Amino acid sequence: MKEQNYIKLEFLSRSANEAFARAAAAAFASQLDPNMEELGDIRTAVSEAVTNAIVHAYPDSIGRISMRLRILEGQLLEISIRDWGRGIENVEQAMKPLYTTGGQERSGMGFTIMSSFMDKLRVRSAPGKGTTVVMQRAICPRVGSR
Repeated sequence: MKEQNYIKLEFLSRSANEAFARAAAAAFASQLDPNMEELGDIRTAVSEAVTNAIVHAYPDSIGRISMRLRILEGQLLEISIRDWGRGIENVEQAMKPLYTTGGQERSGMGFTIMSSFMDKLRVRSAPGKGTTVVMQRAICPRVGSR
């Protein structure tokens, strides 16, 4: 698919940067003229992906997180969140609802939430090398816009 626009951001795995990533993703997506529900879904999915990287990839340290957003043909938004942290040993198990390695205070619903708010979710990971989460969401053109 042909890329029409993109941005790439890199930030430290500090919890304060989760809100920045969520706002930046919403601002970039706004050029597709999403409705409020679509924008909320994008914010939520980005929040979950970045929070996963902060909490699970770097539990005892501060590391790098990269976020790339692309607009592809057909009003398709692609969001990629990458870390270079601990990685996930068993991605299939980690994607099951309620599975967590983050202790009792974590719900284990991050991937489930991302999947429910986006059209497509792919997770690639290797222990000791990090994780990449790629999400796609088609933004429906509004009647009478453009």
